Amino acid sequence: MSDTAAPSTFKPKKSVALSGTAAGNTALCTVGRTGNDLASRGYDILDLATSSEFEEIAHLLVHGKLPNRAELAAYKATLKSLRGLPAAVKVALEQLPPSTHPM
Repeated sequence: MSDTAAPSTFKPKKSVALSGTAAGNTALCTVGRTGNDLASRGYDILDLATSSEFEEIAHLLVHGKLPNRAELAAYKATLKSLRGLPAAVKVALEQLPPSTHPM
């Protein structure tokens, strides 16, 4: 008996049985409304990805609209204030050997 498994010949069939059926409703995004598109809060995801910062998109998802300059600056400051590590976590991370796998 071999230790290696035989390669799988199973090929799943593409199902179109639920094509066009809503899986759920959300205000955050729409998928495939006009083909293979993806929109977040009404904005095309490709436009957002090429012309927006992470914080702008996060603000859009959380608050329902893109921020103006003042709102973006305030949102960035808020996010920055929330990303500090507790001292005990920092100490624990610093004690890990450099060879530790990141996952």
